[in-house]
Amino acid sequence: MNRITPLVLAVALFMENMDSTVIATSLPAIAADIHTSPIALKLALTAYLVSLAIFIPISGWMADRFGAKLVFRIAIGVFMVGSIACAVSNSLTAFVGARFLQGMGGAMMTPVGRLVLVRATPKNQLVSAMAWLSIPALVGPLMGPPVGGFITTYFSWHWIFLINIPIGMIGIWLATRYLPDIESPPPARLDGIGFVLSGLAASGLVFGLSVVSLPALPPAIGIVTMLLGLLSGTLYFLHARRAPNPLLKLSLFQDRTFRISILGGGLFRIGTGAVPFLLPLMLQIGFGLTPFESGLITFVSAIGAIGVKFATSWIFRKAGFRSVLVFGSLVSAATVAINGFFTPQTPYVLIIAMLLAGGFLRSMFFTGINALTYAEISNTDTSKATPIASVVQQLSVAIGVAVAGSLLEVLTLIHREPLQLGDFHIAFYVVAAISAISTLFFMQLPADAGGAVSGHRRSAGRP
Repeated sequence: MNRITPLVLAVALFMENMDSTVIATSLPAIAADIHTSPIALKLALTAYLVSLAIFIPISGWMADRFGAKLVFRIAIGVFMVGSIACAVSNSLTAFVGARFLQGMGGAMMTPVGRLVLVRATPKNQLVSAMAWLSIPALVGPLMGPPVGGFITTYFSWHWIFLINIPIGMIGIWLATRYLPDIESPPPARLDGIGFVLSGLAASGLVFGLSVVSLPALPPAIGIVTMLLGLLSGTLYFLHARRAPNPLLKLSLFQDRTFRISILGGGLFRIGTGAVPFLLPLMLQIGFGLTPFESGLITFVSAIGAIGVKFATSWIFRKAGFRSVLVFGSLVSAATVAINGFFTPQTPYVLIIAMLLAGGFLRSMFFTGINALTYAEISNTDTSKATPIASVVQQLSVAIGVAVAGSLLEVLTLIHREPLQLGDFHIAFYVVAAISAISTLFFMQLPADAGGAVSGHRRSAGRP
């Protein structure tokens, strides 16, 4: 397999995934510097997610219209400009606007990068390629808190964004030199109505969920926005059934493998997406650790994520997608639930061992689910499948954080006291149960699902 392509793409994706979480640790310092409150500044986190939700659906059409390689490089450039704007912001309005601009770049980087990889990689090598590309998505969010805490403590919060500039320049240079020029099918006319409706639907849901989980605004605003998002989503569904070339091709869900990978993977991410939110909070509030100390512990999961890439292809080739995803989703959910048994008296060696195993299993699972998404999809439809997968992923993570945040809020209202360690334990059990339900989807896969991608069918001696 040509490892250069996924590694080049991973440079940009790592920058985006780390940046999206590194800011959370530095909110108090940024808020003090631009004379606002940390609660109000959480709007900057929401603005980034809303921007992703609006522009991800159009990413596939942009790649077909202007070329995936060009769009990917421009996306890195837009992200860099947004990073500079964040670093020089001196007001809440300027910072929120800069984060929205960053989101525009990020909305193109992830789905277009994945599109480049799928089109440039033979299907029988896709699992191995996805293993390399999945690493930044797992490592970035885990590195964010300790890196953000270190930079903010010993340097200045401005460097959180300025370090993106050299990384981005390297990414553009590597993409220019090593990424292949891939011919794209001529795109149909842009579905303008679909773009508006899908943008309103996805951004309404993401914004509403973010407001519920990060209460920078009254919860009623979040509820109303979610309802508007659901209404827009319904209107898009009706529009897509009549439009000759809808922006998001919902007919792809008629393919059983694609449907199961999207719905099952989305449900799994609802549970696991809450872990980067819950675990650092539990370690800081329930254990009394500093942000930097808790970040060093959570980073252990990243080591497991990196280590699994060497065995992923062999595992899927021997066992096949169905067996690995059924096993991986169930056991990964168990590793999430195990967090609910941790107390300050639990030996840190045991905690680290469990986090290491959880990182290993989640990395294997995400590599498989990302590859399975495209197993039965033609090259012509990859630009339609990629934004759907990316939108569902963003919504799933937002739902996971919202569920976890709402659970904690309800539990504090019930016992009328500040957050306690037991509240986090209950939250971990609930999100783990949500992830475990995804196993029911993967059990519906045929035994040889995605055999052309995993190689399992050939190794099993089937024709």
